Amino acid sequence: MIPVPRLYPIVDTASFSTTEDLVRYAEQLLAAGCTLLQYRNKTGNARVMLKHARELKGHVGATARLIMNDRADLALVAEFDGVHVGQDDLLPDSVRAIIGPDRWLGVSTHNPEQIEEADRTSADYLAIGPVFSTSSKDKPDPVVGLEGVRQARLLTRKPLVAIGGITRANAASVIEAGADSVAVISDLLRDPRKSAEEFFRILR
Repeated sequence: MIPVPRLYPIVDTASFSTTEDLVRYAEQLLAAGCTLLQYRNKTGNARVMLKHARELKGHVGATARLIMNDRADLALVAEFDGVHVGQDDLLPDSVRAIIGPDRWLGVSTHNPEQIEEADRTSADYLAIGPVFSTSSKDKPDPVVGLEGVRQARLLTRKPLVAIGGITRANAASVIEAGADSVAVISDLLRDPRKSAEEFFRILR
């Protein structure tokens, strides 16, 4: 089992206007004690994504595990530590063939059938969500709620990352429902270092 940390911050480029802002944000999260970051860019072209990825690798890659959302090819070029894919991306075992055995592979799931299917792959961890309503996706999947997390926990022994609308107010309930980790975007944006530190206090 891989050691997925309790807090799984997602650095979403939609929240930043410049590369410098994105890197500064990542550095603040690391200063709070974060050890893993996912880079997520749903609108940029490959050239922009690679520029961001290389900047992140150069500034924080020595202290944090970096996960690339969707793009196994860019993860290799930028020397990231893993890839996270969704249901509409390459199949997990195809991604594994690209990234090799040592990089982490995560897979998003949204219902019991997807959990069971992903559990049979070489994925290192599974994500379940959205647990609560979220504004970070244009067309989010149906909310699974805490019961969806409990059900997912029964269907896999792999590390389980809950995602979707998770805040400091509800994070503890998500862990109690069976998640090993919570992925967060919005509730870290304001005063990221302080916010992350509060998450860690809640998630002990």
